[in-house]
Amino acid sequence: MKTTDARKKEILEKMKGGLIVSCQVQHDDPIYTDDMVVKMAEAARWGGAVGIRANSPEQIKAIKQAVPELSMIGLWKVWHDDTDVFITPTMKEVRAIWEAGAEIIALDCTAQTTHEGTQAWDLIKDVKKEIPEAIVFADVSNYEEAKRAIENGADIVAPTLYGYTKETAHIEGPDMRMFAKMCRDFKDDAYVMMEGHIYTPEDAMKCIFLGAHSVVVGSAITRPHLTTKRFTDLLSGYQDNWRDAEKAKH
Repeated sequence: MKTTDARKKEILEKMKGGLIVSCQVQHDDPIYTDDMVVKMAEAARWGGAVGIRANSPEQIKAIKQAVPELSMIGLWKVWHDDTDVFITPTMKEVRAIWEAGAEIIALDCTAQTTHEGTQAWDLIKDVKKEIPEAIVFADVSNYEEAKRAIENGADIVAPTLYGYTKETAHIEGPDMRMFAKMCRDFKDDAYVMMEGHIYTPEDAMKCIFLGAHSVVVGSAITRPHLTTKRFTDLLSGYQDNWRDAEKAKH
């Protein structure tokens, strides 16, 4: 069932029907500067966003200081060569982003095997046990993983990793039919949000119509180099897949 905790409900309900902007930058991005994510977050606030999604303790802390009134979904990307699980893979990362100020902790909650040899979705129970005050945001790639994440205690589920697992790597657009089913079947058990492959306001509105609690958009708003590459990929006759750059390890 959805959380009955008053503080958690207040944070989650404040985001209902709104836009959450993913403000992330890696050191090898062409737009990287020390304050870039802060400027992204300030622009998102100006534009009416209800929340921010951010990567790493340093960036989370800086953004939270600049826009404290916006809800913060925190994650920490850590890559290993032996796994595709990189979004907040262990409790070490969970603790760090919680201490940095994230009220909501985003985790890879797929069925994939982690660097430590566990299934990614198992981390939810550890988070719920050690930091019960945290709101858990489950990044999944399919309906079955969403169901398992909710069973493990996730407060939020979103198909963030649809297109980023071996089984879905060929995907370019969102699966609206799958998402609609998630909204219908899980609406009483968790907050279902949309994240991944949303590039226009019209697409975001479709998700709200289908039942999304709110919508997270990143690359289409805050990563102009990838937006440019998406255009040039098409103009060049799909000779250079822009998603290779989007999925690159940093």
